[in-house]
Amino acid sequence: MAKMPLGEQTLYIGIDGGGTKCRASIMTEDLQVLGTGVGGPANPFHGVQQAKDSIRTAAELALIDAGLPPSVMGELVAGAGLAGVNVPSLFDVISAWEHPFKHMFLTTDLHIACLGAHNRDEGAVMIAGTGSCGYSFVKNTSLILGGHGFPIGDKGSGAWMGLEAIQAVLLASDNLGPATSLSQSIGEFLQAEGVMIVDKMFGAKSSDYAKFAIFVVDAADAGDAVAIDIVKEGAAYMSAVARRLWNTGPGRMSIIGGLAPRLIPWMDQEMANNISPALYQPEFGAVYFAKQRFKLTNNNESVLTTAI
Repeated sequence: MAKMPLGEQTLYIGIDGGGTKCRASIMTEDLQVLGTGVGGPANPFHGVQQAKDSIRTAAELALIDAGLPPSVMGELVAGAGLAGVNVPSLFDVISAWEHPFKHMFLTTDLHIACLGAHNRDEGAVMIAGTGSCGYSFVKNTSLILGGHGFPIGDKGSGAWMGLEAIQAVLLASDNLGPATSLSQSIGEFLQAEGVMIVDKMFGAKSSDYAKFAIFVVDAADAGDAVAIDIVKEGAAYMSAVARRLWNTGPGRMSIIGGLAPRLIPWMDQEMANNISPALYQPEFGAVYFAKQRFKLTNNNESVLTTAI
């Protein structure tokens, strides 16, 4: 059967907005990816205007990648999952935005990650990237664990791991803590040591601290005791999150994020065995969400804008 011409079908854009970057993919009704674009950070907790700009940039780049004219932006049905909108005030601010799309249906990055990971409404997902959190949706009930933001939360994340590493390096520098190979790897990366590290990190954001996570897991794998303690603590936290999520009966559970593959081997074996690979990326989950809500809109039914 011949495919419907693009002009005769609804085009969707799935938006995954995190603390480090915003990724947007334009898709057809049957989830064929036409183009993808990446913008900057899109967590409104760290800047509402920056989040809006990042979404627009990612969408513009996705249109270019798809070979579509800018005018198509206003015809796209958007599903947007953003970090930070689990905070009601931020959800309200983004909901009130005069966005450039035909429709935009907003929810959390956790929700779209879960929908994409399992390609169905129910499931559980953990995120271990710049930030960390856990989410399950079972029998119309959602559970969010963590996701409180760096530096007051996000234990087990790349940002948390980086902060722990910097603190350990500074303690070692003052001879108040054990020596660690992190002093060399992080010192070479920053081209600084001792108090100069403090100067280099002045005003640093979560994404800046997350850059050190790779040094920590590499050092832990190589047997560095300080790094092992950091990774074990983070993995223990994520194992506890996994256990609570699994107890909700999701049937399927995944862990995603840049740190996830390196963290799984350090988690409790029982919980690690319950982890299944994510089926699709969060952008697919965002489109899954948008298609559901757009159908309700067309049927003149009450539209649930979020599931947090």
